[in-house]
Amino acid sequence: MDIQVRNLTGTDYKDLKRSMAKAYGGDTGELWTRENIEDLINLFPEGQLCVEVNGRVVACALALIIDSKKTNIYKKYYEIIDDGRFTKHDYAGDTLYGIEVFVHPDHRSLRLGRRLYDARKELCEQMNLKSIVAGGRIPNYHNYSDKMTPRTYIEKVKRKEIYDPTLTFQLSNDFHVSKILKNYLPEDKESNEFATLLVWDNIYYEPDAKSNSATRQTIRLGLVQWQMRLFKDIEEFYDQVEFFVDTVSDYGTDFIMFPEFFNTPLMSPYNDLPERAAMEKLAELTQEIIDKMQQLAVSYNVNIIAGSMPVMEYKKMYNACYLCHRSGKLDVHKKIHITPNESKYYGMVGGNDIQVFDTDCGKVGLLICYDVEFPEVSRIMADQGMQMLFVPFMTDTQNGYMRVRSCAQARAIENECYVAIAGSVGNLPRVNNMDIQYSQSAVFTPSDFAFPNNGIKAEATPNAEMVLIADVDLYALRDLHEYGTVKILKDRRKDLYEVNLLK
Repeated sequence: MDIQVRNLTGTDYKDLKRSMAKAYGGDTGELWTRENIEDLINLFPEGQLCVEVNGRVVACALALIIDSKKTNIYKKYYEIIDDGRFTKHDYAGDTLYGIEVFVHPDHRSLRLGRRLYDARKELCEQMNLKSIVAGGRIPNYHNYSDKMTPRTYIEKVKRKEIYDPTLTFQLSNDFHVSKILKNYLPEDKESNEFATLLVWDNIYYEPDAKSNSATRQTIRLGLVQWQMRLFKDIEEFYDQVEFFVDTVSDYGTDFIMFPEFFNTPLMSPYNDLPERAAMEKLAELTQEIIDKMQQLAVSYNVNIIAGSMPVMEYKKMYNACYLCHRSGKLDVHKKIHITPNESKYYGMVGGNDIQVFDTDCGKVGLLICYDVEFPEVSRIMADQGMQMLFVPFMTDTQNGYMRVRSCAQARAIENECYVAIAGSVGNLPRVNNMDIQYSQSAVFTPSDFAFPNNGIKAEATPNAEMVLIADVDLYALRDLHEYGTVKILKDRRKDLYEVNLLK
């Protein structure tokens, strides 16, 4: 599955109309005509957003900019859009006014509406607008209109005593109800012609400043310090995985990382087999697990580093880390440096590819545990533009953990990047060679004035199941490269030495 949020174009109208008809339960009667869409694109191309899934537009968000001092936002919907003439649009205005959001019903499980709302928020911040305003239907109100007023209904929805498909969604996306509107949409019988005036405030708004840069600055990382536990079946394992994805994504994270071999509890039914045979059985589940992780990445709109898992290719066993992009794309890194135990017990072999992956939040590298103890690999990645390095690991003793931790922190300093490590805790008494775990997940930074004095952005409690959330600033890396107290990457003596990828 390939999912992209982008600006709408005139050539999208055929897909748009088809999705619109499905979203509104039948023929829309040209609710938005081709002329309407083309007018909006000509007036305000940045504000017309869509989601494309596998090459077809299945969701849409349309908007105008209005001047809140000149436009009465309490007016009826058709007055705001001037019956499709959009004369209230004002590029010099201060408010983004949402006039439409819809999602094809076959794709609503993918949470595409949230992506559109997030894109609107980013646009609002980039254009330095003070708020997003929209009129919102309350389509479940007709079931309660004989029992309560709209105000009571809205309060009960806020308290989650009543579910409303539109208002509940908008409240969960940080909008608040500013006013109840009467006769907003005369044909909206489900809402009894009532609507909510919804507002999202841009806390970064600067009244006297021009538009901000469109480049994302702050990236939020979520690390899962995973408790090893036995599961009765794979569905229970999925429930635990989704619990963490749901929990961590609620914090607006851009990445979630699980530890190395976090799925080894699923080996317990094969504990009577030799270690290699048991690991081969686990490898048979890898594709199914990755398919599930990709589904979660798309559904929860978060990039997932799916720890690592065994994979068999041409009778060779690798330790592979999968990057499940929220767009549906999949990338993989195969552990390059195999530990003596991995070789002895499982006959694993090392991968041969060193590469950096492009994501919607910058360039990232993946290394697995032992890999991070070899500085040449991450140096090659740094030369490819890596900004963040993710390292899922598994260590059984504190000295093993300290090797991973110390080397990861060194990689952050010498490569002027962020390094995140995530490991498992607890024990697995019924899985051979996976008996006990030691972990303290962390996010490390370069060492200069823009970063913490000890180079540690955040760290988990040792040996306790938890999640670690941390924000990293990509602009700070850019400034470090150019203006740092020392410039490690620039000051290398390439006349004496160089690290090259031999291919």
